[in-house]
Amino acid sequence: MILASKIIVFAKAPEPGKTKTRLIPRLGAEGAADLHQTLIRHAVAMACAAGLGPVELWCTPSTDHPLFEELAANGTIRLREQPPGDLGARMRAALYDALATHARALLIGSDCPGYSVEYLKSAETALASGSDAVLGPAADGGYVLIGLTKNHPDLFSNIPWGTGNVLQMTRRRLHRLDWRFAELPVLHDIDRPDDLIDR
Repeated sequence: MILASKIIVFAKAPEPGKTKTRLIPRLGAEGAADLHQTLIRHAVAMACAAGLGPVELWCTPSTDHPLFEELAANGTIRLREQPPGDLGARMRAALYDALATHARALLIGSDCPGYSVEYLKSAETALASGSDAVLGPAADGGYVLIGLTKNHPDLFSNIPWGTGNVLQMTRRRLHRLDWRFAELPVLHDIDRPDDLIDR
Protein backbone atom coordinates (compact mmCIF):
# COMPACT_ATOMS: atom_id res chain seq x y z
CA MET A 1 0.00 0.00 0.00
CA ILE A 2 1.45 3.36 -1.05
CA LEU A 3 0.76 6.08 1.52
CA ALA A 4 0.82 9.83 0.89
CA SER A 5 3.93 11.49 2.33
CA LYS A 6 6.89 11.00 4.61
CA ILE A 7 9.19 13.69 6.02
CA ILE A 8 12.84 12.87 6.66
CA VAL A 9 15.02 15.04 8.88
CA PHE A 10 18.79 14.60 8.64
CA ALA A 11 20.78 15.41 11.78
CA LYS A 12 24.25 14.97 13.19
CA ALA A 13 24.54 14.38 16.92
CA PRO A 14 25.16 17.75 18.66
CA GLU A 15 28.45 16.80 20.31
CA PRO A 16 30.74 19.66 21.40
CA GLY A 17 33.81 19.88 19.20
CA LYS A 18 32.33 17.57 16.55
CA THR A 19 29.42 19.60 15.22
CA LYS A 20 29.15 23.09 13.75
CA THR A 21 32.93 23.30 13.97
CA ARG A 22 33.09 26.40 11.77
CA LEU A 23 31.08 28.23 14.44
CA ILE A 24 33.38 27.28 17.31
CA PRO A 25 35.64 30.36 16.95
CA ARG A 26 32.54 32.54 17.50
CA LEU A 27 30.45 30.43 19.91
CA GLY A 28 32.86 27.97 21.50
CA ALA A 29 32.44 24.20 21.26
CA GLU A 30 29.57 24.05 23.75
CA GLY A 31 27.81 27.03 22.22
CA ALA A 32 28.03 25.61 18.72
CA ALA A 33 26.64 22.26 19.91
CA ASP A 34 23.84 24.02 21.80
CA LEU A 35 22.89 25.98 18.68
CA HIS A 36 22.87 22.80 16.62
CA GLN A 37 20.64 21.12 19.19
CA THR A 38 18.21 24.04 18.99
CA LEU A 39 18.12 23.81 15.20
CA ILE A 40 17.49 20.05 15.31
CA ARG A 41 14.60 20.56 17.71
CA HIS A 42 13.14 23.22 15.43
CA ALA A 43 13.38 21.07 12.30
CA VAL A 44 11.72 18.11 14.00
CA ALA A 45 9.01 20.31 15.55
CA MET A 46 8.12 21.84 12.18
CA ALA A 47 8.12 18.44 10.45
CA CYS A 48 5.74 17.05 13.06
CA ALA A 49 3.53 20.15 13.19
CA ALA A 50 3.09 20.14 9.40
CA GLY A 51 1.04 16.95 9.74
CA LEU A 52 1.92 15.71 6.27
CA GLY A 53 2.74 12.13 7.24
CA PRO A 54 5.17 10.14 9.38
CA VAL A 55 8.41 11.81 10.40
CA GLU A 56 11.76 10.03 10.54
CA LEU A 57 14.92 11.46 12.06
CA TRP A 58 17.92 10.01 10.24
CA CYS A 59 20.85 10.33 12.63
CA THR A 60 24.61 10.21 12.41
CA PRO A 61 26.85 8.74 13.70
CA SER A 62 24.16 6.71 15.52
CA THR A 63 20.71 7.04 17.05
CA ASP A 64 21.81 6.76 20.67
CA HIS A 65 22.50 10.42 21.46
CA PRO A 66 20.32 11.61 24.38
CA LEU A 67 18.70 14.32 22.23
CA PHE A 68 17.61 11.82 19.61
CA GLU A 69 16.26 9.45 22.24
CA GLU A 70 14.36 12.32 23.88
CA LEU A 71 12.80 13.43 20.60
CA ALA A 72 11.62 9.89 19.87
CA ALA A 73 10.43 9.13 23.40
CA ASN A 74 6.77 10.01 22.83
CA GLY A 75 6.53 7.87 19.70
CA THR A 76 5.89 10.80 17.34
CA ILE A 77 9.00 10.19 15.25
CA ARG A 78 11.05 7.17 14.28
CA LEU A 79 14.83 7.14 14.54
CA ARG A 80 16.95 5.78 11.71
CA GLU A 81 20.72 5.60 11.36
CA GLN A 82 22.23 7.23 8.27
CA PRO A 83 24.09 4.70 6.11
CA PRO A 84 27.73 5.06 5.10
CA GLY A 85 28.75 7.26 2.19
CA ASP A 86 28.84 10.92 1.28
CA LEU A 87 25.84 13.18 1.81
CA GLY A 88 24.44 12.35 -1.62
CA ALA A 89 24.56 8.60 -1.03
CA ARG A 90 22.88 9.01 2.35
CA MET A 91 20.11 11.25 1.00
CA ARG A 92 19.50 8.92 -1.93
CA ALA A 93 19.17 5.95 0.43
CA ALA A 94 16.72 7.77 2.71
CA LEU A 95 14.57 8.96 -0.17
CA TYR A 96 14.55 5.55 -1.86
CA ASP A 97 13.43 4.06 1.44
CA ALA A 98 10.63 6.59 1.84
CA LEU A 99 9.38 6.31 -1.73
CA ALA A 100 9.10 2.53 -1.41
CA THR A 101 6.06 3.05 0.82
CA HIS A 102 4.97 6.66 0.18
CA ALA A 103 3.97 8.57 -2.94
CA ARG A 104 5.93 11.64 -1.87
CA ALA A 105 9.00 12.23 0.29
CA LEU A 106 10.41 15.43 1.75
CA LEU A 107 13.93 15.62 3.14
CA ILE A 108 15.20 18.53 5.22
CA GLY A 109 18.40 19.18 7.07
CA SER A 110 18.82 20.57 10.57
CA ASP A 111 20.73 23.78 9.86
CA CYS A 112 17.88 26.11 8.96
CA PRO A 113 16.00 28.30 11.45
CA GLY A 114 13.58 29.41 8.73
CA TYR A 115 11.60 26.20 8.41
CA SER A 116 7.91 26.68 9.03
CA VAL A 117 4.77 24.59 8.74
CA GLU A 118 3.73 26.74 5.77
CA TYR A 119 7.06 26.14 4.01
CA LEU A 120 6.78 22.37 4.33
CA LYS A 121 3.15 22.42 3.25
CA SER A 122 4.12 24.44 0.18
CA ALA A 123 6.62 21.73 -0.74
CA GLU A 124 3.98 19.05 -0.30
CA THR A 125 1.51 21.02 -2.42
CA ALA A 126 4.05 21.32 -5.24
CA LEU A 127 4.54 17.55 -5.32
CA ALA A 128 0.84 16.77 -4.97
CA SER A 129 0.12 19.15 -7.86
CA GLY A 130 2.28 17.25 -10.33
CA SER A 131 5.89 18.27 -9.78
CA ASP A 132 8.37 15.40 -9.78
CA ALA A 133 10.65 17.33 -7.44
CA VAL A 134 10.69 20.44 -5.28
CA LEU A 135 13.72 22.34 -4.00
CA GLY A 136 14.08 24.74 -1.11
CA PRO A 137 17.05 26.90 -2.15
CA ALA A 138 19.59 28.01 0.43
CA ALA A 139 21.17 31.44 0.24
CA ASP A 140 24.64 29.86 0.14
CA GLY A 141 23.98 28.00 -3.12
CA GLY A 142 22.84 24.71 -1.67
CA TYR A 143 19.35 23.66 -0.67
CA VAL A 144 17.57 23.23 2.65
CA LEU A 145 14.84 20.92 1.32
CA ILE A 146 14.37 18.43 -1.45
CA GLY A 147 11.13 16.65 -2.15
CA LEU A 148 10.55 13.88 -4.68
CA THR A 149 7.84 11.67 -6.10
CA LYS A 150 10.47 9.47 -7.75
CA ASN A 151 14.18 8.99 -7.37
CA HIS A 152 17.20 8.80 -9.64
CA PRO A 153 20.87 8.30 -8.67
CA ASP A 154 22.00 11.10 -10.99
CA LEU A 155 20.45 13.64 -8.62
CA PHE A 156 22.96 12.84 -5.91
CA SER A 157 26.09 11.44 -7.62
CA ASN A 158 29.29 13.46 -8.02
CA ILE A 159 27.91 16.62 -6.43
CA PRO A 160 30.43 18.85 -4.58
CA TRP A 161 28.47 18.93 -1.32
CA GLY A 162 29.09 21.92 0.91
CA THR A 163 29.89 24.24 -1.99
CA GLY A 164 27.92 27.02 -3.65
CA ASN A 165 27.36 24.90 -6.77
CA VAL A 166 25.00 22.32 -5.30
CA LEU A 167 21.71 23.98 -6.19
CA GLN A 168 22.71 24.88 -9.73
CA MET A 169 24.07 21.40 -10.44
CA THR A 170 20.89 19.84 -9.07
CA ARG A 171 18.77 22.08 -11.29
CA ARG A 172 20.80 20.97 -14.30
CA ARG A 173 20.33 17.32 -13.36
CA LEU A 174 16.58 17.81 -13.07
CA HIS A 175 16.45 19.49 -16.48
CA ARG A 176 18.50 16.66 -17.97
CA LEU A 177 16.09 14.10 -16.53
CA ASP A 178 13.22 16.15 -18.00
CA TRP A 179 11.49 16.25 -14.63
CA ARG A 180 8.98 18.89 -13.63
CA PHE A 181 10.21 20.71 -10.56
CA ALA A 182 9.24 23.63 -8.38
CA GLU A 183 11.26 25.93 -6.16
CA LEU A 184 10.30 27.47 -2.84
CA PRO A 185 11.53 30.80 -1.46
CA VAL A 186 15.20 31.03 -0.52
CA LEU A 187 16.05 30.36 3.13
CA HIS A 188 19.26 30.83 5.11
CA ASP A 189 21.01 28.02 6.92
CA ILE A 190 23.59 28.41 9.66
CA ASP A 191 27.02 26.95 8.94
CA ARG A 192 29.50 29.81 9.23
CA PRO A 193 29.98 32.76 11.62
CA ASP A 194 28.60 35.21 9.04
CA ASP A 195 25.35 33.21 9.00
CA LEU A 196 24.70 34.21 12.61
CA ILE A 197 24.19 37.86 11.69
CA ASP A 198 20.52 38.88 11.67
CA ARG A 199 19.30 35.29 11.76
